[in-house]
Amino acid sequence: MHTLQKVALVLTIIGAVNWGLIGLFDFNLVSALFGDENVITRIIYVLVGIAGIINIGLLFEDWDD
Repeated sequence: MHTLQKVALVLTIIGAVNWGLIGLFDFNLVSALFGDENVITRIIYVLVGIAGIINIGLLFEDWDD
């Protein structure tokens, strides 16, 4: 599960950077790279959403390892 959380964290960071670009510059990097209404774009958004849900587990993890 440790590797899955690392992958999920990377996807969450990508999503956060994309939202930061949208908020600051009104620029959607995912749409710019893959198109607006594209299946690939939707898959990326779904993966980022799932990654965020997986990372909820980090809130309950013991950090003293």
